[in-house]
Amino acid sequence: MNLAYIDPASGSMILQIILGGAAAVAVALKMWWRRFLTVLRIRKPEEDAPGEPISAASENEALDPEPVGKR
Repeated sequence: MNLAYIDPASGSMILQIILGGAAAVAVALKMWWRRFLTVLRIRKPEEDAPGEPISAASENEALDPEPVGKR
């Protein structure tokens, strides 16, 4: 008697596990490759996190340091 049956929910879960594992391996290899190229000095080391964009409010404060009430 052969009872080999995979219902759609189990098949979907197995497919997600396989694709998720492949994506994790791809990201790990990409990170490792960048580090490897940096060690060989083929690629420059990346700077720290890029600066945050200046919002309009903080830009106005930077241009006009005096508060509005003291003019």
